Amino acid sequence: MPNQPRPNVLSWASIIDDHTLDQAALSAELPFVRGPVVLMPDAHFGLGATIGSVIATDGAVVPAAVGVDIGCGMAALSVPMDNALLTQSALKDVLAQWMRRIPAGVGQGHDKETSPGESWLAENPYELDAKQRTNTIRQFGTLGSGNHFLELCLDENEGVWVLLHSGSRGAGNQLAQEFIKAAEGEIKRGQITLPHKDLAYLRQGTDLYDAYMRALDWAQRYAAANRQQMLFYAYDQLIRLFNLEAPFADLRQINCHHNYAVIENHGGKDVLLTRKGAIRARKGDLGLIPGSMGAASFIVRGLGNPLAYHSSPHGAGRAMSRGQARRQFTADDLTAAMEGKAWRDDVAAKLVDEIPSAYKDIDQIMADSRDLVEIVHTLRQIANYKGL
Repeated sequence: MPNQPRPNVLSWASIIDDHTLDQAALSAELPFVRGPVVLMPDAHFGLGATIGSVIATDGAVVPAAVGVDIGCGMAALSVPMDNALLTQSALKDVLAQWMRRIPAGVGQGHDKETSPGESWLAENPYELDAKQRTNTIRQFGTLGSGNHFLELCLDENEGVWVLLHSGSRGAGNQLAQEFIKAAEGEIKRGQITLPHKDLAYLRQGTDLYDAYMRALDWAQRYAAANRQQMLFYAYDQLIRLFNLEAPFADLRQINCHHNYAVIENHGGKDVLLTRKGAIRARKGDLGLIPGSMGAASFIVRGLGNPLAYHSSPHGAGRAMSRGQARRQFTADDLTAAMEGKAWRDDVAAKLVDEIPSAYKDIDQIMADSRDLVEIVHTLRQIANYKGL
């Protein structure tokens, strides 16, 4: 159950600092916020608004509260295969094929424009310049960097799953940056005082608001399609390696955003609900809550808690900054944490900031979420591909 650590703030987090709570309290001061700002168990300080927060607004949107990776989220695919085939040697082959087929990292994309990307953009047009169009197509079906990943996992019944984390790539980032700056410009022109400079907003009924909502919708659809395309690529490589026969379209899939905004009805009123680091968890909704690199992840079913705007956490949540992690831990520490798994150990020094110890305890996150979701499957990773 939540507590109220600040005025108009409800928190499910048992592990949280005052800096994060103070940031959430600033968001709650905005005049168009309706109801409390809700903090998930994995909440931590972020740019613009608290990561792991859910904010209901009426008449305005805060682009920085949505964030710069519009539509970032998770996807999973149940793979019907014999897990006995997944020897350490075979897992290394899986990683090699995934890395060949699915580019990953900042600015990375396919070497040439891909027909899936071209087809998606033709069916989902948006006003893009030539460079944006090329990047949108080439990055369709690609992985980001940081905590974005592609994994092969086993559940508690030894069932095989593909699990991944990615968003709208460069296209969503460029649109987000554009509208964050536009919102800041509107605030300056209107000489409006904000609780914090990063909470610049766009008023409903203006051309900029309408333009941002169109961009938001497009980028969120792109992010979801990008994840589905990667699931297809990942499964296609498993077919080639292990002679699998089940068609991709017949397999069980889960695909959910955790950085997005959408109109929902709460308390009998339509509001714009911004989830920054939170997934929708209406009663019966399936969602994905990943742990940190090397830790467990979870497939969950929502309980529809109205106090949380039918939401739940999106992952473990950072316990320390990337800089702190790099100062405190070494490549050897990460190697020890990843023992028994196939991963990019050749670039361990560049992945140290993703060590599990830099994140909150995922088991505590799930314990704090007991009135938000129920666990359907517990996944343990056996292979991890992470972009740099």
